[in-house]
Amino acid sequence: MSSSQRQTARRPLRVAAVGLGWVCTHRHLPVMDRLDAYDVVGVIDRQPGLAESVARRRRYRRHAATDRLADVPWIDEVDAVTVASAPMSHADLIGQALALGKHVLTEKPFTMTVAEGHAVAEAAAAKDLQLAVVHNFQFARSTQKLLADLADGRLGTLSTINAVQLGNPRRRLPVWYDTLPFGLFYDESPHLLYLLGRLAGEIELTRVLTTPHRDGRNTPGQIDAFFRCPNGMAATLRCNFDSPVSEWHIMAFGDRGLGIVDVFRDIYIFLPNDGRHDTLRVLRTSLAATTQHWWQHITSGVPHLAGRLFYGNEEAFARFAAAVHGDTEALAPISTAKALAVLELQHAIVARAEEALRP
Repeated sequence: MSSSQRQTARRPLRVAAVGLGWVCTHRHLPVMDRLDAYDVVGVIDRQPGLAESVARRRRYRRHAATDRLADVPWIDEVDAVTVASAPMSHADLIGQALALGKHVLTEKPFTMTVAEGHAVAEAAAAKDLQLAVVHNFQFARSTQKLLADLADGRLGTLSTINAVQLGNPRRRLPVWYDTLPFGLFYDESPHLLYLLGRLAGEIELTRVLTTPHRDGRNTPGQIDAFFRCPNGMAATLRCNFDSPVSEWHIMAFGDRGLGIVDVFRDIYIFLPNDGRHDTLRVLRTSLAATTQHWWQHITSGVPHLAGRLFYGNEEAFARFAAAVHGDTEALAPISTAKALAVLELQHAIVARAEEALRP
């Protein structure tokens, strides 16, 4: 039984959503509105008029224009706060919410420093409050298919897991992204790092290679990180932020087959071992790849066009609500322990990269 199914018999979690950017308005709020586990009491944003506009459009009862939660007159009406503001404000808003006795579900990246991450995690534990991070892509349909194939042994014995991110600098990006440590890398790498961790287990950084951006941006042109896994597997992360196309892929290499997750399209493709790579096997691989790709383009594309493709956010939010109601085991994949592990990896990669670029 999924966390969303377990929620049906429980009182809805009363929530205030803080930070009304694209992620909140296109992912968090639609998901919470669809789940019986949630009652969105109101929305909060420091930009004048924005919260009022969103509340009116989505028919929420309350709204506030502030970045101080204690100043929200209706804050006592909620049990929890979701945070989707710019990363620079995460630690402060999480701390404010915890001080007011509210459970917190925050967007990635968790915080700006490892020290901030540990501080808010300790504050939540001291108050016996739930604190979690929206590591949603591990619950997406495509990732779940890969995990099922791994569990069934369909891929055989794994040797390597590769995560590849291609980013077109012309796509829609937040205005603040290049002020982060290594810019866009810091904002987006958590997704691929927690996916690597979910597939390979605890990963240990061994090496980093970096190429500066040709336009002199804080965001690198390319960054490659290499990891050691507990079972002898290798894992790699390659992020190219100067690409003509935007693609995110996870590839799991087994001796019986290759599993590929197309993260953006929510598509999973399994390709069997092609042995001698003769003509018939090449044709078999081509047929398998194209058939799976186009069929799932339909099964994922229709919900996407309808605004109902949420990339696992439904499960992440359902698990958070379940944890608040006492099912703390549901929180494990999005727990502060997982968030801190990703945060520490991010800073280790940035530190190695900066050292490599130092004259």
